[in-house]
Amino acid sequence: MSKIRIGIVGYGNLGKSVETGIMQNKDMELVGIFTRRDPSTIKTVTDDASVYHIDDARKWKDQINVMILCGGSMSDIPEQGPYFAKMFNTVDGYDTHAKIPDYFDEVNKNALESGKVCIISSGWDPGMFSINRLYAEAILPVGNTYTFWGKGISQGHSDAIRRIKGVKDAKQYTIPIEKAIDAVRNGEMPELTIREKHKRECFVVVEEGADKAQIEQEIKSMPNYFADYDTEVHFITEEELIKNHSGLPHGGVVIRYGKTGISNEQNHIIEYKLDLGSNPDFTANVLIAYARAAYRLHKEGSSGAKTVVDIAPAYLSSKSAEEIRRSII
Repeated sequence: MSKIRIGIVGYGNLGKSVETGIMQNKDMELVGIFTRRDPSTIKTVTDDASVYHIDDARKWKDQINVMILCGGSMSDIPEQGPYFAKMFNTVDGYDTHAKIPDYFDEVNKNALESGKVCIISSGWDPGMFSINRLYAEAILPVGNTYTFWGKGISQGHSDAIRRIKGVKDAKQYTIPIEKAIDAVRNGEMPELTIREKHKRECFVVVEEGADKAQIEQEIKSMPNYFADYDTEVHFITEEELIKNHSGLPHGGVVIRYGKTGISNEQNHIIEYKLDLGSNPDFTANVLIAYARAAYRLHKEGSSGAKTVVDIAPAYLSSKSAEEIRRSII
């Protein structure tokens, strides 16, 4: 059986995790990694991975089945998603929630014209959490859904800080507010603002001579990332960042509190929780599963942009339909 041929665009933490994740999927093989950096300077995790400049990707459009986009959501994917949709089936983890509808429309236009399948926003949130929000709301139409993230490091938010002039490196923690979670689990069905659900804590290393006050102001006022949250900014040394913040854990929970019965007298809770030792590793595995779905849908003649809720779960699995019925259903 021929393998699904995968390309990777971008070689940061997520790109490296996709590279290693492919090794666990026997129906896939890595064709190449595409980067804006000089390919000769890239040391890959696996010994036999080929690296090319991103400008050469178009030469591979007949040899790669799915391109997995691993850039940042702030500025990379908004450009790369529509661009690569003209040539490849793609999967990305675009996670700027407020801009997903507009991003979908851009990708969809190009994917329909090229006849490709492009699955957007397919990490864990948006992604797996999106699916569970939809399932829970469909099953319990009377109720409220709550999503809490963390405590963990957000790759996208950390990347957004690193794009600020004068910032050398940074890590950002999303921290849920426990009293808000307790209120939900107690059935109080509270109306919570964004600020009442989470806070953000940033650990920032700056370049010599950088204006710390200006950097802190830029972080706290950044729309879609920090402006709506109580945000703490700590300036630390590079050594402290490496010693105390080198890991990439994350996670969170989706809770649906709902009611049934003629007088809404029966209470129910649906809860989906993730506790991730490595955010990029888990996110990469979600992208890889949806790469399989993109490949299968394209073979069936489908095209256009799709989100995770548009795709039947069976398309993600390497198992046959008969195997799924026997071992999972």
